[in-house]
Amino acid sequence: MSGKLTLRTLCITLGVIAVTACQHAPKEQNANQANVQTDFETVFEKGTLNSVSIPYEKYTLDNGLTVILHEDHSDPLVHVDVTYHVGSAREDLGKSGFAHFFEHMMFQGSKHVADEQHFKVITESGGNLNGTTNTDRTNYFETVPANQLEKVLWLESDRMGYLLEAVDQTKFENQRETVKNERAQRVDNQPYGLRFELNGEALYPEGHPYSWMTIGYVEDLDRVNVNDLKAFFKRWYGPNNAVLTIGGDIDVAKTKAWVEKYFGEIPTGPKVEEPKPQPVTLNETRYMTLEDNVHLPLLQITYPTVYGRHEDEAPLDVLADILGGGKTSLFYKNLVKEGLAVQAVVSHPCRELACEFQLVALANPAKITSLATLQNVLNETLKEFETRGVTADDLARTKGQIEARTVFGLQSVAGKVSALAANETFYQTPDLIADDIARYNAVTAEDVMRVYNKYIKDANSVVLSVVPKGQVQLAAAEQTFERPVRNIDVDTLEVADEEAFTSAPSSFDRSVMPKAGEAPVVEVPDYWEAELANGIEVLGVTSTETPTVTLTLGMDGGMLLDPKGKAGTAYLTALLMNETTENYSNEELASELAKLGSAIRFSTAGRYSQVYVSTLTKHLNETLALLKEKLFNPAFTQEDFDRMKERVLQGLQQQAKTPSSIARRARDLVLFGEENRVSLPDEGTLETVQNITLEDVKAFYANYYSPDKASIVVVGNLPKKAMVKTLDFVGQWKGESYDFADYSEFPQYNENQIFLVDSPEAVQSVVYIVDRSLPFDATGDHFKSRLMNFPLGGAFNSRINLNLREDKGFTYGANSGFVGGKTLGWFESSTDLTAANTGEGIQEILNEIERYRTQGVYEDEIAFMRNAFTLSDALEFETPTSKARFLRQLLSYGLDKGYREEQLNIINNIDKKTIDALAKQYLNLDKMQIIVVGDKAKVLPQLNALSMPIIELSVESNTRETLN
Repeated sequence: MSGKLTLRTLCITLGVIAVTACQHAPKEQNANQANVQTDFETVFEKGTLNSVSIPYEKYTLDNGLTVILHEDHSDPLVHVDVTYHVGSAREDLGKSGFAHFFEHMMFQGSKHVADEQHFKVITESGGNLNGTTNTDRTNYFETVPANQLEKVLWLESDRMGYLLEAVDQTKFENQRETVKNERAQRVDNQPYGLRFELNGEALYPEGHPYSWMTIGYVEDLDRVNVNDLKAFFKRWYGPNNAVLTIGGDIDVAKTKAWVEKYFGEIPTGPKVEEPKPQPVTLNETRYMTLEDNVHLPLLQITYPTVYGRHEDEAPLDVLADILGGGKTSLFYKNLVKEGLAVQAVVSHPCRELACEFQLVALANPAKITSLATLQNVLNETLKEFETRGVTADDLARTKGQIEARTVFGLQSVAGKVSALAANETFYQTPDLIADDIARYNAVTAEDVMRVYNKYIKDANSVVLSVVPKGQVQLAAAEQTFERPVRNIDVDTLEVADEEAFTSAPSSFDRSVMPKAGEAPVVEVPDYWEAELANGIEVLGVTSTETPTVTLTLGMDGGMLLDPKGKAGTAYLTALLMNETTENYSNEELASELAKLGSAIRFSTAGRYSQVYVSTLTKHLNETLALLKEKLFNPAFTQEDFDRMKERVLQGLQQQAKTPSSIARRARDLVLFGEENRVSLPDEGTLETVQNITLEDVKAFYANYYSPDKASIVVVGNLPKKAMVKTLDFVGQWKGESYDFADYSEFPQYNENQIFLVDSPEAVQSVVYIVDRSLPFDATGDHFKSRLMNFPLGGAFNSRINLNLREDKGFTYGANSGFVGGKTLGWFESSTDLTAANTGEGIQEILNEIERYRTQGVYEDEIAFMRNAFTLSDALEFETPTSKARFLRQLLSYGLDKGYREEQLNIINNIDKKTIDALAKQYLNLDKMQIIVVGDKAKVLPQLNALSMPIIELSVESNTRETLN
């Protein structure tokens, strides 16, 4: 849950295997901010962070609503979070998924807010918004320019106190379909997507609040009615079960007055008792097997443990980090480094009622013929830990990472507000930063061994094997636990009756939306420029909000420099740059970085190879010394090469099972043709990666890891002179100049065609509709086309999304946009459609594009776009990452600071005639190509009805067969 500091390892990206892992004029700080900055400086001198805090004020309205306010005037924005203490754990048996379903309904309008207007109002205000549901809470949040705060409070209060009169059967049915589409996209049509459901059913007894997933079962969603939903709202959505947290550039007195005005007269809801923890135990080890559309077998072992903020939670988190938290872990040493697993992680996810200790490993089929073998290695690794024990370095790494994560977590208002909201909801104490730091710093080696012996050693667990379909013999053991049969007696389920609902009277006219205050003055970051001795250009922003430094070194070329027939060389080279160096082993480097709380990561994406560095400023010199070692002294050992190459190959084979990955590959092939490197994934293909040798990697490094086309962006609290001085070693870097070839000829299309990739048994079809278009420009037709597309498919309230998601219920979401890079660009509309509505959904997208081209844009759509693009600047440059992104764009495209003013002028003056002309020119409907990844047997008859040529495509071999 958000707001608590843990040492959880990063979740493994299943399905697509992750083989790599607006600034304004400064304002005067208030007293609280000054104290925070002083605290940072003081505690850094002492080597502890125990006194760091998030300043806040907390009070409660007469109706029970808890309000938390946090002032932060560093950027002209505010973040509002309303958290209700209700998640799927408070659902009734047989009515799973209701909390999440209700989250969707909260965006469908309320008594004084029209249907779909919540998204429109916030987007038009220059903000962003969303809602999330988990087992224990549901929250709704918005980040907006500071002058829009009253409007947000009006919206949130209206759906808290005046929702039910706007809820009807039509909205209910529509959102039921949307939720079912979401489940299909994220669970049923996703490799490994069902493992969470199976694990919950086996780990928790039937009826336990965690025995079903938050998204619920489809049959439960199908049986409830709109009256059940209304009853759920009245039971759980009272102000006394909510926390309203507001942070950012606020006037406290004015904010309090608004809170009282909009929320104070909402009646108190039914009394809500705090839930009691419900940790579980197992009287046996339960083996389960899931046959899935996967290439890599997966083993997941789950032990039940404690509950959130139990005294043993912190030691268990530390134990998880020691066992499987990156390259310093035993799992990395014994499984990943030995090539037995593509990935192996250990985590200890904790929730309000119960926690789980999870061991997860993706087997390497080239080395492992049975998950039983992998389980044996896991068991031996646990025994090794018993003998090895906990070292001083283990605890030092823990504390280093805690310190860094704490500081980096304070970089955004949203991060601070989320922490305050979650901690108040679950623990009635908004600021737990110091407490969390203290409890993790207090963990001893004895504590870690104690919890290992108590919860893990010889303990019963759930052992889940996920194997390719038809290969049950790969499972760790024969299945001993069958999924419980859900015998829901429908006749005994309490069915809510329709009853009249009248909201409380209001002392003012709530139908009048508050006007925004005076727009904040937003300026682009005041950046500095420098040039190192070897010509590398540096752009930097000095930001004193947190004592951190974020730096990226980019080298132009990336995958475009891959040797012919060896696509993936740039990608594999970057992976090797993260491995052993001449003077450090993998483990030694990882350990040093962890103790500093720093990160150094090499990657290749598109036309850039990049190095990312983040660190606390006090550790900058030590971190840059490690960067120097990694950049200039890679070892490129055969062992590392073989392991990383095998990892890439196995990841590619898994991607071939993932519909979304297949669709992107098909899109690129159709757009750019097989003769161009850009038509292939960054990683290459199974065939091309097989061709790459260690010598190829060494040659790529020697030729292209060069200052010739390199540049640096940096954001930190050091002034220009000090920052440039620390980069002197990069300025001494020598390297040859290089060039790369132009593209080959691209495919030309004179008619619409459908490219179908068969994905047997897929419950959804992944669809792309594409056409090559303009590369990036900041103020030309590409930029103007993005403005033109916004009403069509660039926002939640766009025509395409409202049609397919809200009106038809065919998808969880649909969009369109113009994508532009340095030299290439294209138009795409994409969505995941229900299999039964694939043909109809495609036709609806084409119809929307045709209507937009022929009938043109409406004036209110232009106003919507104009406000969304101009008012959002307040959110553009808040964090170091966003500032760095802005600087990188300046460097990549040779832009100057003034381009933003020119863009603003274009946005404010573009008219209907211009937008209509752009639509006709760049929405080339007759040349658009349609890619469908779905079950051929289900969708082919529907596609035939579209009366277009249909070509069956194999993305791996690029073979094509005409089907009609």
